[in-house]
Amino acid sequence: MTHGLAGADGRAEETASMGLSHDPLLQPGDPPPVAIANPQGSSAFLLVCDHAGRAVPRRLGDLGVRPAEWDRHIAWDIGAAGVCAALWPLLDAVCITQAYSRLVIDCNRRPGHPTSITPESDGTAVAGNLGLSEAGRAARVAEIFTPYHAAIAAELDRRADMGLPAVVIAMHSFTPVFGGRARPWEAGVLFNRSPALSLALAAALRAEGFEVGENEPYRLSDESDYTVPVHAEARLLPYVELEVRQDLIADLAGQMAWAERLGRLLPAALAAI
Repeated sequence: MTHGLAGADGRAEETASMGLSHDPLLQPGDPPPVAIANPQGSSAFLLVCDHAGRAVPRRLGDLGVRPAEWDRHIAWDIGAAGVCAALWPLLDAVCITQAYSRLVIDCNRRPGHPTSITPESDGTAVAGNLGLSEAGRAARVAEIFTPYHAAIAAELDRRADMGLPAVVIAMHSFTPVFGGRARPWEAGVLFNRSPALSLALAAALRAEGFEVGENEPYRLSDESDYTVPVHAEARLLPYVELEVRQDLIADLAGQMAWAERLGRLLPAALAAI
């Protein structure tokens, strides 16, 4: 996490929103909101990871969240970035990842959604998100959310202009226990209007002995998600939103194993449809 200069209540951001400062939210030393790996990749697959990082702009301090909480699933999708980093070389895929914590802004929620800038996550209050001004919200959208999604749109536009295929793989992970209940699935495939690739991947994973949920542990919809509906479904592109249980990819060995597995099964699933 990037620690900031402001207090836990986000006073620096609020100062800016009241017109006392016109400095941008992201300052020198803050990571860029989006990273693109292998931009010349030849694969049809485009890997995207909405919750890859857990950085916080320096101006927002720690958002009033205790240090131990930043290691939990509430801050990021544990292991997802590592799987992407190991997977894109196997597929020769372009990989677009987002650096900031979902507690700053959730890049898989439309701006204005109740959990876009959440005041609470799995029992943890996010004090720095309480009473946030409209200007403060707009700064997070403009400087973090928008550049990330603009990068995805630009890559898909480039492929469309060149007549190149595009298959969107949205990589996520989920906590093994939520609300005191253990989740039995080792992976989940999420889909909305276009289930074909998700179901083909689910079948391939089951053939290797994995417990796979369909629209589990979450259900993909226009209301709950942003990336897949906007970038894949609106363009009529094949896609899968993949969730892997976090205890399986919390370390490098697990990330490498899942990357190798997906490197084999994603092309096979695509061929099957």
